[in-house]
Parts: sequence; C-alpha cells; structure tokens
Amino acid sequence: MTDTPQIPPLDQLHTAVLLLGEDMCILHANSAAENLLSIGRNQLQGMAFPPMLSIPSQALELQQIQQGETPYTYRAAKLSTPGDRRITVDVTTSPLPGKRLLLELQSVDRILQINREDALLSIQSASHELVLGLAHEVKNPLGGIKGAAQLLALELPVEQQEYTDLIVAEANRLSLLVDELLGPARPLQLAATNIHELTEHVAALITAELHSSKDATPAIAIRRDYDPSIPELEVDGQQLIQALLNIARNAAQALAANDGGTINLRSRIQRQFTIGKAFHRTVLRLDIEDDGPGIPEEIVDRIFYPMISGRQGGSGLGLHIAQTIIGRHSGLIECFSQPGRTRFSIFLPLQQEPHREH
Repeated sequence: MTDTPQIPPLDQLHTAVLLLGEDMCILHANSAAENLLSIGRNQLQGMAFPPMLSIPSQALELQQIQQGETPYTYRAAKLSTPGDRRITVDVTTSPLPGKRLLLELQSVDRILQINREDALLSIQSASHELVLGLAHEVKNPLGGIKGAAQLLALELPVEQQEYTDLIVAEANRLSLLVDELLGPARPLQLAATNIHELTEHVAALITAELHSSKDATPAIAIRRDYDPSIPELEVDGQQLIQALLNIARNAAQALAANDGGTINLRSRIQRQFTIGKAFHRTVLRLDIEDDGPGIPEEIVDRIFYPMISGRQGGSGLGLHIAQTIIGRHSGLIECFSQPGRTRFSIFLPLQQEPHREH
C-alpha cells in the first residue's frame, strides 16, 4: 500500500490563514489565503504583511497585539493585495509564542455587496409604492381642475381666457409628469433579444442627439467592449432601450457640460450572483461608464430616488424609471462614481423568471 499524501490541516480550512513572524513577514499561507490574495504561497513567504493594510495605523496596532496575549478582530479592513486588488476582509489576530502572529482573513466583499443590493431594492420598492400613491392622489383632482377651467373659459370674455388656458396647460404638464412618475404601465412583452442590438440602438440615438444640438457638438466618443458569447435574453426590448437611454443620456449630458469625454459600453457574463433574495448561476453585467466629473457625493446614495438630480434643470426621473424597468426584469442597477469615472452596472438574469406585476 502506498501512503496517502498528508494535507496540512490549515489547507482544509475555507478561511484564509497567514502566519507572521516577529518581523511581521509571512511565514506560511494556506490554500484559502492563496485564493483570496491571488498569489502563490511561495511568493507570499517572506513578504511583509503591514504594507497590504490600507490604514497605516493598523500596522502599529498589529505590533502591539504581537506583544500581548489578547486576540483582536478588525471589521471590514481594507487590504491592497500584491496583485493591486483591493479587498475587504474581517481580520482576526491571535498572538503565538515566539512573537509570531496568526491572522485569519474572511472576505466580506460579497456580503457587503448583497447588503447594499438588499438595501437598494428595499428602498426602490418603498419609493415606488410611495410614488404610486402620491401620483394617484395628484392625478385624480387634476382632471377636475382642468375640466372646471375649461367650463369657466366658456363664461369668460376672450381677453380673460388666457388665465384659464394657463390653468389647463399647467394641468396637462402635471399630468404628463405624473405619468412619467408612474413609469411603464403596460405588461412586459418578452422576446429573445440580442443585448448588443439594444446598446447599439441607444448609441445611435445618443450620437444623433449630440449632432442635432444647436450648440457646438462636444467631442464625445462611444467605445464598445462586448462579449460576443452572451446569449439572447428574454426581455422587453423597447422598455430596456428606455432604461439604457436614460442612463447613457445622463452620461452624455455630463460629458457635454465638461467639454467632452468618453462613454464606454461593456458587457460581460458574471457568475454566482445574487439579486435580492434570488441566486443566479449566471447574469449579464452591462456597464455604462463615462469619464466625466462624477455625481455629487451628497446625492450619490440617493441617485435612484425620484426627483433627485445632479444636473441643473434635470427632472430626477430618468434613473428612477430605469431602475423600475430593470427591476421589472428581475434585475438591478448599481452605481459607482468618483471624479473622472462614473459607472452604472446593470445586472440581468440570463434566464428570466416569471415576474409578478404590482
């Protein structure tokens, strides 16, 4: 009989483990640590750990823990890996004899992302219900106001009818605004659709709008980075075009106000992804990214709320409607923004499940 190779006990753990020596350099890393840091243990050995910490003061704290006997846990610590990736981990430290230090690293990036998605979906649902109720309450008396103004106009001399005409015009404007708040009213008309045909249609519309402007056409480039292996999706093409156009138009307007720039359209397959409470083996990720000035920090967390806009004169409805449309497709939109880079990521299941209309 041949001896079965012995697997080091630490390699059986799903938790990443690093053993640091007195000089705070890595003595040993298990398999989970290799996977987490995306680098082999032979390369990790001898590497100083403190430089990976994004907060320099935590390196001093590690040395203080090394001198003591009490374990300590850093929650949501930021690490810069040797491969220039940034990850968020919970780090539990345990001092060992010989001034060594055992670190247990548990990635929490996915947990934080799921929490953000749950919060976003919850806020979107509550916001939509509020808007529905408010819109119906506003729209009901508008018909009466408009009708009363039209009847009053019949009793007034012609020179005074401009006032009733103003009432009717404003009632019509408010009615259109309410219709926009309510979003698409018809049921989804799902059909097998190539997502890139939709993005190309949106790109053509944005280009046409830029060239039809009375002002000088800003230098805005639209670049594509598509994954041609993405299969057709069962979606409502017209509604999806509206959602994509709302996002891309915002990007174009931001760049036009900033004397030009680039809009990137990128499609990828993403695996093992959770949207709300639903786990999906594969989803489409479609990024609409620009290199404009970014969304003001004070509103970036509320950008999908109705009536919230970072652009002077904006209605604040475009992103709310886009999120509503993607939500009807069991998907989600996420936003990342900083000066010089704003990205809206649209996630759609590759296999649509029946959606209940509210």
